[in-house]
Amino acid sequence: MTIPVRQAISADEARHFDTDKLRENFLVTDLFKQGEINLTYSHLDRTIVGGAVPGGTEMELKTSKPVGSDPFLKRREMGVFNIGGTGEVVLDGTSYVLNRTDCIYVPMGTADVRFKSADANDPAKFYIVSTPAHHAYPAKLITADDANKLDLGSDAECNKRVLRQYIHPDIAPSCQLLMGMTALEPGSVWNTMPCHIHDRRSELYLYFDMAEQTRVFHMMGEPNETRHLVVANEQAILSPGWSVHCGAGTANYTFIWSMAGDNQDFTDMDFIAMEDLR
Repeated sequence: MTIPVRQAISADEARHFDTDKLRENFLVTDLFKQGEINLTYSHLDRTIVGGAVPGGTEMELKTSKPVGSDPFLKRREMGVFNIGGTGEVVLDGTSYVLNRTDCIYVPMGTADVRFKSADANDPAKFYIVSTPAHHAYPAKLITADDANKLDLGSDAECNKRVLRQYIHPDIAPSCQLLMGMTALEPGSVWNTMPCHIHDRRSELYLYFDMAEQTRVFHMMGEPNETRHLVVANEQAILSPGWSVHCGAGTANYTFIWSMAGDNQDFTDMDFIAMEDLR
């Protein structure tokens, strides 16, 4: 399996990018193709992001040169969300059933990882995020009911949403990986506004649960030098620590967020005043 590599991009470089260059460096597409595992290696905290869509046969997660170790998780941990039909993640022979919006934390040192769908006509869609690790915490299956639930926003601000923390120190301990899911209510379109940055952590967004014609206008860049990317269903954004990460959709949507970096303090962020945005 060949894994494409995305280099780290500085704010000074990014401010000169045109639309194509921004998309080439920060947008990840074609994650979910039936019968394939598609991964991208990013030098943002050495995060690997991708998707696996098993059809009628199981699929094995194999290593590649950018990973630098065999097996894949020799020095890594991983979070896997299912956004499709019911499926299984098999870790060293132990099977975990993941329904839609379930997540599993996969520890460092897991030698054999396999993905299965319960029904090839309604395949599982496994969203994968992996980061370097230094300790093997227990594997854990987390459902939406298990996650920390936060009700945020308001109808008046068009940002009423439910945020759930899945891979989080209070739910499933990890080395550095944090993952969760935010679902906007019908009639709400804005996420993460007022916006913020967190220089000690990079972040990834996977936008999904979008109608075919729905788009999210995802804002990125330094607070005084913002840009936007037009994002379709089941596409992911790579967000460096220097960049804001927020967006508005043409209809409501859901996104999975993941973070990696120096700490796991969810509130460690620097908010940007609206008057300072450009």
